[in-house]
Amino acid sequence: MSTQSITDTIIQATSRRHNIRAGFLATMPLWLGVVPFGALYAVSALAAGLDPLQTLAMSIIVFAGASQFTAVGLIAAGAGPLAVIITTAIINARHPLVTAPMARVLRGAPPLARLLLSMQLTDESYAIGMRRFLRGDGSPAYLFGSNLSLFVCWQASTIAGILIGAAIPDPAAYGLDLVFPLTFIGLLLPLLRDRATVVAALAGGLLAVLGALLLSGSWYILIAAIGAATIGSLVQHARRGPAE
Repeated sequence: MSTQSITDTIIQATSRRHNIRAGFLATMPLWLGVVPFGALYAVSALAAGLDPLQTLAMSIIVFAGASQFTAVGLIAAGAGPLAVIITTAIINARHPLVTAPMARVLRGAPPLARLLLSMQLTDESYAIGMRRFLRGDGSPAYLFGSNLSLFVCWQASTIAGILIGAAIPDPAAYGLDLVFPLTFIGLLLPLLRDRATVVAALAGGLLAVLGALLLSGSWYILIAAIGAATIGSLVQHARRGPAE
């Protein structure tokens, strides 16, 4: 290997570490909203009959707050494994729509890297990563750092909930249940750069609220995601015109 090749390898490795660190640190402010719910999940899981190892294993393997809360609620209600799997799959059915824009920006990444990124991607790290990509200086390493930041926080808060148990106060009593959704809204706003994205966001919010009020279960999440994506695409196509 030539001296130039060694130098290029060192520079790439240094840049990769820098981007991972930057993504990790950029996501740390979100920990304020993650910690109470990770701990509350652990308390709920223990109350539903899961042992500490099972509770932590679900956080490590599933790593999806809404799905974990839903699964724990179904387990507490005596639902069977098939019902738990189908229900959580419905909740997570939004991810193909959410991550579709990532296919373009990660096209040059190795298949293994794309697989690892998809396994840990969350709504919040997606928003942080895409904001960086739209700025023109995003990278798989930065997105990985963002994913890793939330993963570490979620596991730590789960362990805290297991250790503290029922002594954890209800986050809703302090208004902490609003921190997570408000934080995600703050991440969403910089991504609304044109009419199509604004219309899609408003349509998604309206469909989600109506669906939550009118439908049982978590179907409203999938309906809102599909509806918002469809409406946004129609608006964007109408702006470009049929000739394009």
